[in-house]
Amino acid sequence: MKLKTKEMRVDLFEKCRQFMPRVAEHQEKGLYPYFIPLESESGPDVVIGGRRVLMLGSNNYLGLTQHPAVKAAAKNAIDRYGSGCTGSRLLNGTLALHEELERRLAEFMHKEAALVFTTGYQANLGAISALADRHDTIVIDRSDHASIIDGCRLSSAHVLKYRHNDMGHLETILRSLDGKGGVFIVADGVFSMDGDLADLPVMVRLKKKYGARLLIDDAHGLGALGECGRGTVEVFGLGDDVDIIVGTFSKSLASIGGVVAGEAVQIEYIKHNARSMLFSASLPPASVAAAMAALDIVEKEPERRVRLWQNVKMMREGLESLGFDVGKSQSPVIPVIVGDNSRVMLFWRMLFDAGLYANCILSPAVAPGHELIRTSYMATHTTEHLERALDIFKTVGKRIGII
Repeated sequence: MKLKTKEMRVDLFEKCRQFMPRVAEHQEKGLYPYFIPLESESGPDVVIGGRRVLMLGSNNYLGLTQHPAVKAAAKNAIDRYGSGCTGSRLLNGTLALHEELERRLAEFMHKEAALVFTTGYQANLGAISALADRHDTIVIDRSDHASIIDGCRLSSAHVLKYRHNDMGHLETILRSLDGKGGVFIVADGVFSMDGDLADLPVMVRLKKKYGARLLIDDAHGLGALGECGRGTVEVFGLGDDVDIIVGTFSKSLASIGGVVAGEAVQIEYIKHNARSMLFSASLPPASVAAAMAALDIVEKEPERRVRLWQNVKMMREGLESLGFDVGKSQSPVIPVIVGDNSRVMLFWRMLFDAGLYANCILSPAVAPGHELIRTSYMATHTTEHLERALDIFKTVGKRIGII
């Protein structure tokens, strides 16, 4: 006898019930490392659970979230424009403030035009899905950010992945394409888990050789890398050869939001076709003003980047000298690679108990066997902060046998 459909149907929410015991188990053991509320500003140290701990898990690379000029700009914008825009950029949500920031960013990034999004995630989602369609092929690095992957999915384009930073594999893929449709190479400038940089010189050469276009998501590079803070493209001197640059405000620009910069014709097309902008409320005035004030400081105070890179050098060399595996980091993101989910969770907990907060990164966010503690550094960390961090890493690392 054939069963009725309703008797065969699986409950949509069953996956939720099966997931919860895994979370509860880690919470009961005190090893759950996520959604921990901060009770203070996100500076070089923070208050968590009434206790002050050293913060090595923030993307506040230049320390500008606490800068008086940034906070004043946000407050003034609220006084003038109110707390929100109550609509999309397309309809009633565009302020003169948005357009001023776009002009400033285009000039700073050495591009013809720029377009501001409400988040960096939406910037990738909108730009990629607008520019590529089902007739095109997108070639991405296996370690690209989730927003790039989701932008590819929304585009309906054919998507191919090359091994992380393996330019030989990238060329093999490009050579295999049949010449039908456009080709879009998309990669992070700074890879957010390991802190290494895209091999831009080779990518640009391959882009030109095979007639592709190139988008670089420089979320972690904008403001922090390069002599003037223009990011990964400035490090390699290849800004003119990268077609589209994506950036975020939630790192060095001490706010929230994203930007896509490129030739005016490309930006105008994205402006009218990016669903993540057209159908989302626009960036609030306070966030726009804070990002613009932070951009002023990025341009006027290069000494902040000098200090940031002094801190990065001290920590990379210090961790390596203790015997930790820090991979190939070339940025303010320095991984401490542990391997094994259970061991890295224990390491995270012991660091936290010793007064140091960092990010616990488990598979599948990274490849199995590559689980790590993700540390990141600020210009506002003092030498004393970093010496204390190295002492904690040394003590805890020896206690659990990592070094």
